[in-house]
Amino acid sequence: MEWRLFANLAEATGSKRVDVEAGAGDTLGDAFEQLLCEHPDLEAIVLDDEGDLEDHIRLLHDERDPFTAGEGFDTVLGTGDELALFPPVSGGRR
Repeated sequence: MEWRLFANLAEATGSKRVDVEAGAGDTLGDAFEQLLCEHPDLEAIVLDDEGDLEDHIRLLHDERDPFTAGEGFDTVLGTGDELALFPPVSGGRR
């Protein structure tokens, strides 16, 4: 399963795309745990003091927020699903 990472999250792993050992039938939580296991520097950026996903970090599953449009970390993954992590975004056009 591939994670797409953006901005400082990509910098922390050294890549904008990271493969982890998770696939169809696993949960989003499994894929997230694998990502943090393989790239422990991400943990300090994406998790709060209680070990929960920071409020300002956006996690997407197939371009949707799994916490509002799915089962959160219990969302079951399918073949070809897209996973992404975004840090806060600022700026833009005025």
